[in-house]
Amino acid sequence: MKAYLLDRYAKRASLRLGNLPEPVPGDDEVLVQIHAAGVNLLDSKIKSGEFKLILPYPMPLVLGHDLAGVVVRVGPRVRQFKAGDEVYARAPDFHIGTFAESIAIKEDALAHKPKNLSMEEAASIPLVGLTVWQALVEKAKLKKGQKVFIQAGSGGVGTFAIQLAKHLGATVATTTSTANVDWVQRLGADVVIDYKKDDFENILRDYDVVLNSQDGKTLEKSLRILKPGGQLISISGPPDPAFAKDIGAPGFVKLILRLLSSGTRRKAKGLGVGYSFLFMKASGGQLRQITPLIEAGVIRPVVDKVFPFASTNEALAYVEKGRAKGKVVIKIK
Repeated sequence: MKAYLLDRYAKRASLRLGNLPEPVPGDDEVLVQIHAAGVNLLDSKIKSGEFKLILPYPMPLVLGHDLAGVVVRVGPRVRQFKAGDEVYARAPDFHIGTFAESIAIKEDALAHKPKNLSMEEAASIPLVGLTVWQALVEKAKLKKGQKVFIQAGSGGVGTFAIQLAKHLGATVATTTSTANVDWVQRLGADVVIDYKKDDFENILRDYDVVLNSQDGKTLEKSLRILKPGGQLISISGPPDPAFAKDIGAPGFVKLILRLLSSGTRRKAKGLGVGYSFLFMKASGGQLRQITPLIEAGVIRPVVDKVFPFASTNEALAYVEKGRAKGKVVIKIK
C-alpha cells in the first residue's frame, strides 16, 4: 500500500511517499481501506517533535489520526463490524497512520459512519468531535444555562464546540476574525468577538467554562473571565500532573510537566478557578454517541478544503498556517 512517511522530527520536514505491506489485523482489529483522512494540527506538532517526550514514536512513522473508509476484513474476536461496513475513527495513540491506503485499527476505536455524510465529511469529525465531547461533556459536564467561552470559533474544534455547546443549552461566546463574524453567529454563537477589534477580556465576565486552544497569554486572560469555581480546560497546554499520571509517564517526564504547568495552576488557584489539560483519547463508544447528533442535523461538519492524496504535504502546510475555516481533509480513494 502507499503511505506518507515521516523519517525524522523536523518543523520543515516533508513526508515521503513510500510503499508498505498491507497491515494484518490482530484478533481484535479491523482492516479498513481508507477513503479520506482528516488533517490536524496534532499531525504537525508530532512532525516537528513537539510531543516526542509524551509520544515517542519510532521512525519512519505514518502520520494521520482521522479516517473514514470501508471495512475489508476483521479479526476473529471482532463482533461489531463486518466487511463492507462504512466506518470512521480517530486512530489510537501509538497506532496512528491514516495518511495511507489502509490501516488495522482496534474495534473499540471504530464507529459506523454517519449515514448522511460523505467520506470526506466523516473524516473531518473524529479528532475534533472527541476532543470537544471529552472537554465539554466529560470534564466540564456543561449544563443548560451555563456560559462557555470557546476560543477560535471558526477553527476545526471551534466549529464543532459551538454546535455541541448550543445543543447542551449553554450560552456560547467565541472569538474570530472580522470576515467570519456572521458565519460563526450562524453556527450558533451568542457572543462573537472580533479579535482584530476587541479584547475578549474587556467584554466577557463570570463564565462557567473556557475551552482554551490558544497561546499562554490568551490562557492567562481566559482564567480571569471565569467566575469563582469555574474551570478552564486547555487542549493546547501546558500539560498538568494529572495528565502525566494518566499516561503513565516516567518520573522525569512527570517532573517536567509539573514544572511546565506550575505557573498556570498557581494563577488558577489564586483566582479560585480550576485548570486542567486535555489530550483526547480515541473512543468508538463516544463517536457512537456523536453519530446520532450528526444524523439528526444537530451538528454539521465544516470542511474548509479537500486535498488529493498526492498533495498530502500541501494539506499539512495549509493546516500549519492556522487559517482554515473548519477542517482540512485528504481524499485517498
